[in-house]
Amino acid sequence: MEMLNDFCGIERRSDGVIEMTICNAGKVNLLNTAVMDGLTSGLDILSRERDARVLILASPGDRTFIGGADLREMVQLDKVSGERFISRLRDLCDRVRHFPVPVVAKISGWCLGGGLELAAACDIRVATDSSNFAMPEVQVGIPSVIHAALLPRLVGWGRARYLILTGAVIDASTAFSWGLVDVVASTDELDRQIAKVIEPILKCGPQVMQAQKELLRRWEDMNLSDSVSASISYFGNAFATGEPGLFMSQFFKHKSA
Repeated sequence: MEMLNDFCGIERRSDGVIEMTICNAGKVNLLNTAVMDGLTSGLDILSRERDARVLILASPGDRTFIGGADLREMVQLDKVSGERFISRLRDLCDRVRHFPVPVVAKISGWCLGGGLELAAACDIRVATDSSNFAMPEVQVGIPSVIHAALLPRLVGWGRARYLILTGAVIDASTAFSWGLVDVVASTDELDRQIAKVIEPILKCGPQVMQAQKELLRRWEDMNLSDSVSASISYFGNAFATGEPGLFMSQFFKHKSA
């Protein structure tokens, strides 16, 4: 594994898939200032790699994806330092949301608080059948903020309220039925299922995939009318890349064969 910094290990594959592993974050993979800064820096570096096609965000082992933000640091925060701390997590999640290629969360074990927010910022979530999810912030005196705002878009307002107001733990089966995760697999099958998920992405042109991800993110912040209008230029720009001619020609060749 190549280390971009103390907290960001990567494995590059020949097909453009990069797996980024959160390193040196303790037994339950906690997000403190140093870890968040390291991951953000790593994402900034990887976002400039032109050959990247898919980013997989993973953690070491299968006990915990991310155990949340580090309470040992947060217990010492005041208003000013608290806002500075949570802004770091916001920036990290934003790097994932706006990463130029699709990001897949590889979730093993517990996914809590800020870890669930980071997973929600990913494009696709694949979890083990032993994974558990919760937003327990209210239980330690703080509200769920920043990218917890994505949860109503993923699971609906009622279920988001239930998760955030009660801090309840839900299992992988429930998370799947709610739409919080997209695929559930056994621990042994996790890598194979992720490969199955990203296979059709890799068959598409890299430029259309980047454009589609960018457009999806813009749609999240727009009303329906603006979303429709914004899409027109993306459609036109696609023809300037040469990918439509290539892939449409392949489609007709396959159909006539």
